[in-house]
Amino acid sequence: MIKTPYYLIDKTKLLRNMEKIAYVREHSGAKALLALKCFATWSVFDLMQEYMDGTTSSSLFEVRLGREKFAGETHAYSVAYADDEIDEVLANSDKIIFNSISQLNRFADKAADAVKGLRVNPGVSNSEFILADPARPFSRLGEWDPEKIEAVIDHISGFMLHYNCENNDFDQLDQSLARIEERFAHLLHQVEWVSLGGGIHFTGEGYPLDRFCARLKSFAERYGVQVYLEPGEAAITQSTSLEVTVLDTLYNGKHLAVVDSSIEAHLLDLLIYRQEAKMAPCDGPHTYMVCGKSCLAGDIFGEFKFDHELQVGDRLSFEDAAGYTMVKKNWFNGVKMPSIAVRQLDGRVEVVREFTFDDFANSLS
Repeated sequence: MIKTPYYLIDKTKLLRNMEKIAYVREHSGAKALLALKCFATWSVFDLMQEYMDGTTSSSLFEVRLGREKFAGETHAYSVAYADDEIDEVLANSDKIIFNSISQLNRFADKAADAVKGLRVNPGVSNSEFILADPARPFSRLGEWDPEKIEAVIDHISGFMLHYNCENNDFDQLDQSLARIEERFAHLLHQVEWVSLGGGIHFTGEGYPLDRFCARLKSFAERYGVQVYLEPGEAAITQSTSLEVTVLDTLYNGKHLAVVDSSIEAHLLDLLIYRQEAKMAPCDGPHTYMVCGKSCLAGDIFGEFKFDHELQVGDRLSFEDAAGYTMVKKNWFNGVKMPSIAVRQLDGRVEVVREFTFDDFANSLS
C-alpha cells in the first residue's frame, strides 16, 4: 500500500478527456495545446502528446518543460519577459506571444525571425471570480485598443484571446465570441492564427461538442485562421485524486478529522477561491469537518458525510485534484509534499515521484 499523502493520476480517466479533445480537433480543425500553468506533471505526457498538438506556457521554465517533455508545438507567453531570459525563451519556442505592444517593440530585434503573436484583451470574460477575471478593471492582461493593435499588425501573425474561466456554458461562450467579433473582426481578418485560450470546460459531462466544433470551424473559415485551444482543466478534469489518511479525530462543537495533507500546501486553490474539496462519493449519518495538518486555522477541506465514525488510519480520497495542485504545491510548515503516482492503462499503480527532507532543505538556502 502506497504511503499517503499522494496524488493518484488515473490514465484511463485521463484518456476520456484526451479522446474528447481528439474529437474536437478532428471535427473543428482547431489545435489543442496543454496549458502547463494548470498541469505540468510530465510523467503522463507520453499519453497526452498522442492526442494534443503541443503546449503553451506562462514562463521560461514552462517553455523549456514543454520543449523538452512534450512533442509538438511549443508556444511561449508571459505577462512580461525579462531581458536575461528572452533569448532562451525564443530558442525553446515555435511561437512567442507578447502581452503588450511595448514588449513586442522592446524585443523586436531579438524576435525578428520568430513567429510572433499579441495577447488581446477583448473586454469581455466569463469568470465567477474577480481574482481570475482577465477583463477585470485595470487589467494588465493584453492590449485593449483596436487602433493601437492595428498599428502593429504587420509585426505579428496571430492573437491570443483568453476570456474564460471554468466556463461550461456553450451559449455564454458563443455570445462572448460574437461580441469579440463585433469589435475585432477587421483585425481577425489580418492574422493567420488565433488562440481562444483556456477555461472552456468542453470535456465536461453534457457539453455540446458538435455545436462547439461547428462554432470553432465557422470562426476559422470566416477569418481564414488556424484556431488554437489551450485546455488546462479540460484536459485533466476528473482524472486525479488526492489520497490522504486520518491522523486524529476530535470534537469541538463539530466532529473534526485531521488528515496528513493540507489545502494551504497541496490544494491551494481551495483556499484562494474559498471552495470545498470534492470527496469521493460518500453519505451517511456521520458528519465530519475534514481538516489539514498545517497550523493555518482555516486549513479545512470541507464538511462531508460518512457511513461510519472516522478512525485514525482511515483513508480518504479527494476527487478532481489535478488542476492547479501539483504546479502550486509548496513547503508551508514543512508538511511533506504528496508523492505522485500513476495508474497505468493496464491497472498497475506506479509511484513516479516522492519528496524528501532533502527536497525541502534544497528549496531554501
